[in-house]
Amino acid sequence: MNAQNQVAALLRGQLADIVAGSFFQFIALIAFSIAAIRRRGGVRIFIWLGLWSGTFGASLLLESPAVASALPASLASGRVLLRVAASYLTLVAAALAFLELTLGKMRRLLLVWLAADAAVAVAGIGWFLISGAQYTFLIYNQLLAAAGLLLLVVTLSVPALSRRFMVLSRHPVLTAGTLIFVGEALYANIARPLHYDVPNIVNSLGFAVLLLSFGYVAVEMIVISERRLLAIDKELQIARELQFSILPAGVPEIPNLRIAASYLPMTEVAGDFYEFVALDRGRVGFLVADVSGHGVPAALIASMIKVAMHAVEGCAHDPSEVLRRLGSSLSLELRGRFVSAAYLYVDSQTRTGRYSAAGHPPLLHWCAADRSLIRIARNGVIFGVQAYSIPAHGDYPACDITLASGDRLFLYTDGFTEPENAAGEPFGDRRLEQVIRDNQSRTAPELSECLLAELRAWRPAAVMQEDDITLIVIDVA
Repeated sequence: MNAQNQVAALLRGQLADIVAGSFFQFIALIAFSIAAIRRRGGVRIFIWLGLWSGTFGASLLLESPAVASALPASLASGRVLLRVAASYLTLVAAALAFLELTLGKMRRLLLVWLAADAAVAVAGIGWFLISGAQYTFLIYNQLLAAAGLLLLVVTLSVPALSRRFMVLSRHPVLTAGTLIFVGEALYANIARPLHYDVPNIVNSLGFAVLLLSFGYVAVEMIVISERRLLAIDKELQIARELQFSILPAGVPEIPNLRIAASYLPMTEVAGDFYEFVALDRGRVGFLVADVSGHGVPAALIASMIKVAMHAVEGCAHDPSEVLRRLGSSLSLELRGRFVSAAYLYVDSQTRTGRYSAAGHPPLLHWCAADRSLIRIARNGVIFGVQAYSIPAHGDYPACDITLASGDRLFLYTDGFTEPENAAGEPFGDRRLEQVIRDNQSRTAPELSECLLAELRAWRPAAVMQEDDITLIVIDVA
């Protein structure tokens, strides 16, 4: 037989293992690609699936003399080490993959199994490096594999256990794939002692069925997760529409006042809230509130403030009483959250105002006459600190304000001053005040847009907004 025929015979004997190994490497590539494309929650299961398939495929390819002869000289010396590592690490990858499917005590039990698998892998690879013995610890690896497979079969076969300990309560494809793999493994282990020849391709086919059934379940989990996220997104969109419906539809038309309001929620729903209380054509109250936290819980409390404001309209001319009654109404509903609030009452006919706050950033008053910017901080106790007592009237002291033509007032939440630049410096009160000083010729809406533009420029483009932002600008005409 010439050399060409010898090579052909060699390849025919190893072709099945080469094809199987390449197939499992291809499955690994697909799994890693899905994880890279998705880039969101739920990708770990595909990463472990890729590692599981890749290590098993690598062990098949590295056992082939034909593949070994084709390797570059720089890799040929490490082929045995790679083969030993793949043989031990396949079970570790499998344990990580199955861990993503379990809950509760089953998950904790699998963590113990994973730790044992990892310990055997480290011992086996380390012993090979020391002594050159390739499979000294492989028997322990196989025992752990059998124990894990038995645990999986029992859990999948008993509906009560599946409902309690598996992420998916119904998994007929995974159950069928696991039983087929177990059947193939039992057949191989019984046939070999009886001197029946079991081709390696049978083992590869059994493992392929198990792996593909696992991949099917992984895709099913992703689909269910996407549907759940779509449902949540839809509900959040509805919540956003409802929240915007409780905010003022526009600014009130008050003689001698020009008003601009900006509201930028961090997420679909927010914890910031503002309200206008127009008493008549010349008198108006402004409320700005900031609920601690974000999302739906904060938005629910913001909606409570809307309801509570209706009960205090009778005292809208008295900021101290407004905040006292709001604190009383909200005290038993906050459940561990805090609310800062500021209330400003303005009488445009007498050019006067009154202001009080509860743990809120100060009111800014630009005085056109002497071009000075005054910080007015009349803060009482933030809502939520005294959850089971009604604050006394004096806890929210008010400040009288005299207004003149060209003056400006600024109410805002701390989301406006806290954003940081690339150097970690907050936008801060000084920066806010400087932008106000530099843009006095602008109208209230123009100045509001200018302030927001400065804030966006301050924050790095790659950094998401980290808090809700509310700003009200009031010009005295």
